[in-house]
Amino acid sequence: MRRFACIFPGQGSQAIGMASELLNDPFSDYVFDEANEELGFDLKKLMVVGPEDERMLTANAQPAILTTSFAAWKHLVKAVGYGLFPAYVAGHSLGEFSAITASGALEFRDAVQLVHTRGKMMQSAVPEGIGSMVALMGAKVEKIENLIDNVRKDQVLDIANFNTPMQTVISGHTEAVDRAIDIAHKFNVKRVVKLKVSVPFHSALMEPVSERFFEKLKKVRFSDPMTRIVHNVTGLPNKDLATAIRMLSLQIVSPVRWVESIQKMLDDEIEVFIEVGYGNVLQGLVKKIVGKDFEGVIAGCANPEDAEKVAELIS
Repeated sequence: MRRFACIFPGQGSQAIGMASELLNDPFSDYVFDEANEELGFDLKKLMVVGPEDERMLTANAQPAILTTSFAAWKHLVKAVGYGLFPAYVAGHSLGEFSAITASGALEFRDAVQLVHTRGKMMQSAVPEGIGSMVALMGAKVEKIENLIDNVRKDQVLDIANFNTPMQTVISGHTEAVDRAIDIAHKFNVKRVVKLKVSVPFHSALMEPVSERFFEKLKKVRFSDPMTRIVHNVTGLPNKDLATAIRMLSLQIVSPVRWVESIQKMLDDEIEVFIEVGYGNVLQGLVKKIVGKDFEGVIAGCANPEDAEKVAELIS
């Protein structure tokens, strides 16, 4: 059996029809019914028919992504065998909630309610237009740090995601982000992509949300995780429950250390990385982190058919 890790996508991976195959399968469709019951609105209908502006709201996108990932996870567990667990689980930003739910530390019903609350808190923390995010490609982190120092002035501008050695996301006041875009080419940035978000995730502007959300987390029942969780905040594995809970609040205001997270798992001889949920964004990031000499497997599990294929890869 090959050592494997499961990684879970975050916000931005959502798309129309992303859960169609899961919704058409009785084994996973009930997960969406549970989400509907817990949330008190028809998440399934919103995901299938929209309206698009409501589907893209952070408060709705976050439970939709978590539910889709968890439904895919249920198929993967069934295909691999209920007694076999990944050596690690990790999630990109919002995906950390999917990872912790998959680890058994958090019940799905609690998780979907938490991310809905998290999304509403984030959405209301900063007025629309005040904050934004942008991905910068082609420059090393040191260059991005120099860029930030040159344009921050008296506003918030932070590194939000260390996605790959040559892809960094910055987040903060829109004016500061725009100043960074204007001179990014002077700092070796080859490509700039403005993210379709109205909330400056993982920046100091989220500090009020972090503490308020921690109070919510303390009221939820958690259990000891059945595998190690690699946290965004530290890029390190953990099985301590109190630490895991605190990390869920700190990650709102801290950068996603994705490069360090993947590297830590590589150092522990992980041979297979499985992106569980819709899309292949994380697979692309992992490929750039591990390099061409990686002899293992990077795969996705978004539906029942994928789950069977991944089970064969692991074994």
